Amino acid sequence: MYDAIVVGARCAGSPTAMLLARKGHRVLIVDRASFPSDTVSTHYLHQTALLRLKDWNLLTPVIDAGTPAIRKMHFSFQGIELNGMADAVDGVDAIYCPRRTLLDDILLNGAREAGCEVLENFSVTDLVFSEGRVVGVRGREGRGPERDLRAKIVIGADGFHSTVAKRVGARSYNVRPAANFIYYSYYQGLDWGLHHKTGHNLRWIGTWPTNDDLTMLAVICNRSHLKEFRQDPENQFLATFDDVVPDMGKELRSQGQRMEPFRPMRNPDNYYRTAHGPGWALVGDAGYHKDPFTGWGMADAFLHAEMLAARVHEGLAQERDMDEALADYAATRDEESAPVYDFTCTLAELDLPPFYRTVLGAISQDQKWTNTMLGIIAGVVHGDEIFSPEGLQKLYDEVGVPEDERAYDPGA
Repeated sequence: MYDAIVVGARCAGSPTAMLLARKGHRVLIVDRASFPSDTVSTHYLHQTALLRLKDWNLLTPVIDAGTPAIRKMHFSFQGIELNGMADAVDGVDAIYCPRRTLLDDILLNGAREAGCEVLENFSVTDLVFSEGRVVGVRGREGRGPERDLRAKIVIGADGFHSTVAKRVGARSYNVRPAANFIYYSYYQGLDWGLHHKTGHNLRWIGTWPTNDDLTMLAVICNRSHLKEFRQDPENQFLATFDDVVPDMGKELRSQGQRMEPFRPMRNPDNYYRTAHGPGWALVGDAGYHKDPFTGWGMADAFLHAEMLAARVHEGLAQERDMDEALADYAATRDEESAPVYDFTCTLAELDLPPFYRTVLGAISQDQKWTNTMLGIIAGVVHGDEIFSPEGLQKLYDEVGVPEDERAYDPGA
């Protein structure tokens, strides 16, 4: 009997398991993949995610693997430029974008070192129930026989196609339709740094350096472009760069060499799922997913893993009723993630509403305010520094926005 079985060993699962094991609990991680292995990802680790890795003593392996440090961010929203960097926090003064083959392996090794048992190539086919409560998982390792594994709690960290969520009937809520799709790949011959630029034609381009002297290039387009993209991905990819940043498009055509196949992803809808029930909980994309536009998927996975592990520990240690602790996790997850969820869903439409056009335009006029906004994006500055009535008033006053041009209500 395990204290916890975690289904899924990537950005949400391994940290959850590791933190529970560090508290002395017997934890099993199962995953249908073997590691190291790749997965679809933006790779983008905001400073708040890096602070979690630092606290867990897992940031140094990311840096030592040669992951490039990014100390300048170039954001552009339909011509509004935000170029700078959030202030350093606890010594973290850079952004890193590691390949998932590297990052997920580091996370899983951290869980192993904490004492977790790991079953790779293990496919969960069902959950085990007793008197309406989840008491384990059923599955097989490779082509082996099906078997049951028992635990006091089963944690689903198995992505938006979560088997755990399906088997417990987790309800979706606050669902917002996906607006776009993504294509990305890896290139040599480019030294662009980090760019995050939204054009005027429902298209976006992103670039950031990653491991092995490669630059990851991505495009996000409104779903209305999907048919033409599928018919000719290579030329549509290049045409998106031409459209959003013509100079970068020219350089990409003359100097960029694509090293791997394109990875397409048609984004699922944005959603929350019921986060817990008798004997089970969900973390990461299994329980909460938003558009990758703001690059907050892995950051939220880390934050929610830490949040869930703390509550599960309270239940296992009998410091608190388990169901009460899990309910607290769910409520806190929803409350704390709501601003990022709303902001992401809005910007993912690739068309700035008037409120954000006014605010971001004002921010772009001053480097201090620009760095503050980049700190909000990085998760190390509270959003109220700008987006509260007091913050907006101060911003407009300092940069000299006329009274009749000021905006205070995102919904107006």
